[in-house]
Amino acid sequence: MHVAEMDFPVAKPISDLIISLATNSDLGYLGPLPELAPAFEAYALDKWGWQIDPKGISMATDVGVAAVEIIRAVSSPGDRVLVNSPVYPNFYSWIQEAQCEVVDVPLNLVAERWQLDIPGIEKAFESGVKIFLICSPQNPVGRVHSAQELTQIADLAKAHGVLVISDEIHAPLAWVPFTPFLSVSDAARETGVVITSTSKSWNTAGLKAAFIATQSETVRKKLAGMPEAMLWRSSLIGGLAMVVSYKDCGGWIEETVSTLQENLDHLRHELASMLPKAKVADMDATYLAWIDLAAYHVERPMQFLLAEAKVALNPGEDFAPQDQYSSFIRFNFATSKPRITEAVRRMAAALEGVH
Repeated sequence: MHVAEMDFPVAKPISDLIISLATNSDLGYLGPLPELAPAFEAYALDKWGWQIDPKGISMATDVGVAAVEIIRAVSSPGDRVLVNSPVYPNFYSWIQEAQCEVVDVPLNLVAERWQLDIPGIEKAFESGVKIFLICSPQNPVGRVHSAQELTQIADLAKAHGVLVISDEIHAPLAWVPFTPFLSVSDAARETGVVITSTSKSWNTAGLKAAFIATQSETVRKKLAGMPEAMLWRSSLIGGLAMVVSYKDCGGWIEETVSTLQENLDHLRHELASMLPKAKVADMDATYLAWIDLAAYHVERPMQFLLAEAKVALNPGEDFAPQDQYSSFIRFNFATSKPRITEAVRRMAAALEGVH
């Protein structure tokens, strides 16, 4: 239940595309992809009411490569990059790869909702942070940051000269209104860049393609030093699959999000009946549940459950710079309900002694 991909069939227009490319031996290098920007423009307008400037769309090899190259383009070794734990573990490795220093302002858990610590972020900006790498929707807590929060961040970033890199790869998998960072204000457009892909939402992570969205000349000038090879190192299949996903697979996403909501309800029911001391806060998006097992007083529950229950999960300590969430696990529920039930049953047998 650990790897962040879904046990669902790929949308038919995507599989048809791949079959067609292979049948026609069209498996060479990716060249310019003029279809991508208008495809995303139409999707963003329809899905989120966000009118983009299509000239601000450029290809990247994947979201991780985009993050590293953006950080390199605007920083020097030793510069400080802000994150909000618990957050996707690769954020830390990307920052390290760019030879920068991690600064963490953890999320706050308030009334069963994980929230950004805006005063803490302001203090971090004041301390000399150069870049803010934000995750929305946030992996692993499934939180969609609000327009109000993002507007505050944009204003603070402009006041302190901070570049905001918004990883929005899970955005289509939200069941509450999602707000793209670059849509909230002029300050956001002047301080922000979005990195995203269809790879998570449409379950095509192995196709290796992503893109960067900027919406101001100010930010584009800052990123001018990025390597042109980001386009050429992307996959032809991945690039064309992104176009097809945005143009022809909106219905597949709607069905998938509905299934994910049903699966989350099922997971909550099974936890309540078999692991009643487990806690899962409110979620807005994604297929990754952040489960607190502190009440079971098991050190390193991921390792314990792998050994004793034969259930593979992500360890909470991977999602923070200093092992702060070692009582948590991340659980992928993008699978069948019987598999969710079996995983929880095994976990309960190990933690509760219930067979």
